[in-house]
Amino acid sequence: MAPSRARARKALPDELTTCDRWVRRAADKRPLTVASMAASSTDPRTWSAHKDAAVSTVGAGLGFVLSDVDDIVCLDLDHCLNPLTGRLAPWAAAIIRDAGTTYVEVSPSGDGLHIWGRADVRQGRCIRRPAGTVVEIYGTGRYIAMTGRRHGDTPSVLADVSDVVRRLTPSPPAC
Repeated sequence: MAPSRARARKALPDELTTCDRWVRRAADKRPLTVASMAASSTDPRTWSAHKDAAVSTVGAGLGFVLSDVDDIVCLDLDHCLNPLTGRLAPWAAAIIRDAGTTYVEVSPSGDGLHIWGRADVRQGRCIRRPAGTVVEIYGTGRYIAMTGRRHGDTPSVLADVSDVVRRLTPSPPAC
């Protein structure tokens, strides 16, 4: 009974699936249209509705485009999850805790996480942290490769992550 409940649990937030900002992605992460042409993170003519992108067999998976028409953002945490044990690096666990109750998914690599939420991020940031870890924060002009593999018990909603973005973001872009 538990496996069927897990399958019935909706993975992606409505805030994402109701936006017509979906692309397909190649194995090398290049964005593609549902018709297999090159897509662009800045050209809405190359984006599709979620339902169209989800049924397309082009490429290796889905991607969501971040745009300045709203405040949807993604925090990209690389190399923070052990794909064999599921153990999360302490620095990443602290960021997820600080982000609150918001959608988090495992990245295509299997060893990173994407934290989705709402904040005012008009310029992407790459924050180098101690011990060589990096957190990228994007809100416009980028697309993020999606998996729909929810991390743990995170909900399928987008919360306000402004506080964690503010704490992570230095005044000028770090990289």
